[in-house]
Amino acid sequence: MSFATGLGARNLLGTRARDTEFQALVTAAAQTMQSPAPAPAHIEMRGLSYGRDGVPILTGIEADLRHRRIAVLGRNGSGKSTLLRALCGLIEPDAGDVLIDGVDVLRDRKGALRKIGILFQNPDHQIIFPTVGEEVAFGLRQTGLSKREAHARARAALDRFGRAAWQDRATATLSQGQRHLVCLIAVLAMEPAVIALDEPFSGLDIPTTRGLTRMLEQSPATLVHVTHDPRLVADYDHAIWLSGGRVAEQGPAGDVLPRFEARMAQEGEADAFADLPG
Repeated sequence: MSFATGLGARNLLGTRARDTEFQALVTAAAQTMQSPAPAPAHIEMRGLSYGRDGVPILTGIEADLRHRRIAVLGRNGSGKSTLLRALCGLIEPDAGDVLIDGVDVLRDRKGALRKIGILFQNPDHQIIFPTVGEEVAFGLRQTGLSKREAHARARAALDRFGRAAWQDRATATLSQGQRHLVCLIAVLAMEPAVIALDEPFSGLDIPTTRGLTRMLEQSPATLVHVTHDPRLVADYDHAIWLSGGRVAEQGPAGDVLPRFEARMAQEGEADAFADLPG
């Protein structure tokens, strides 16, 4: 055997060994994703207040939550999306704290990444990488995983949802619904305790909405879903109704949702624009 032939054989064996090792990582990641559902996350919001340019947006928000499915309702401009961003540690409140399972989401960023993920209304505000595999692996890298481990878990996540062929696909070639799916897979791959949803189905067609809804329903994570449409959260456990940046009411969704709908119908019969800021 020539030196070149021997070197080629060793390189081939090395490549096969690395491929075998990588596949083992993918398999282990897939098994981890199928672990039993944990208890609902413990979410605490303590005296949360936030304003911008001297205008209060959230005022004195208090909540102590241990529910699997939580709806956040309110009219446009009521502070719903701002509350969600504070919950994720994406903005710094003027006062108060947000804790998830005891982790301060603002002050412990690495801990927060393991506790909460967010799905935005517009996937283009979330996707930053040119390929699907890189996009899914990015968040995993931020939690401290090695590049190899992150890519193995990304591949396992794509395979779990029947999208293994998307690994090297350019994100720019995907439809809006497909980009939403990539964002959701990226969040689910991180296995956060909480998934925050900022009206993620706005502008999507019915089949895409139903498909994403099924995936979310199968997730063991606690869902915090911001919406102005109570029909989307009719089967949720708990609801928080925001009005003017304050909690107007919170409690079992079966109690809060009918009163919210009745109030919205009443306001619609009056001046529908009277309570909007500005």
